[in-house]
Amino acid sequence: MNFLRNYSSQILGVTRIVTGLCFLEHGSSKLLNFPPGTMHPALISMAGASGMIELVAGALIVLGLFSRWAAFVASGEMAFAYFLAHFPRGFFPAQNGGDAAVLFCFIFLYLAAAGPGAFAVNDK
Repeated sequence: MNFLRNYSSQILGVTRIVTGLCFLEHGSSKLLNFPPGTMHPALISMAGASGMIELVAGALIVLGLFSRWAAFVASGEMAFAYFLAHFPRGFFPAQNGGDAAVLFCFIFLYLAAAGPGAFAVNDK
């Protein structure tokens, strides 16, 4: 698939934007109830802190503004969330509901290493 090589920066940029939007949606659902969700934590709680990270890091990742740092923090949050909330319910992500946390964790880790790609405000 050498024909895609010419578009790797654009594909990386689109992947960053879509992943950031999905992450931003989790935070806005928790803290702003948009889209309406079931989790409405107090701001001064672990779930509230995760919502703040998801909201702020998600927005920075979408914009490509300090996205390497935001993705690194988001990756750590997702690893933390997986081992605190999902892993105690079972070993396999498909059984413990941790699929999204694992995928977010490793996509963000990759974005922290690879950079934002195309369509970013800056390359940091």
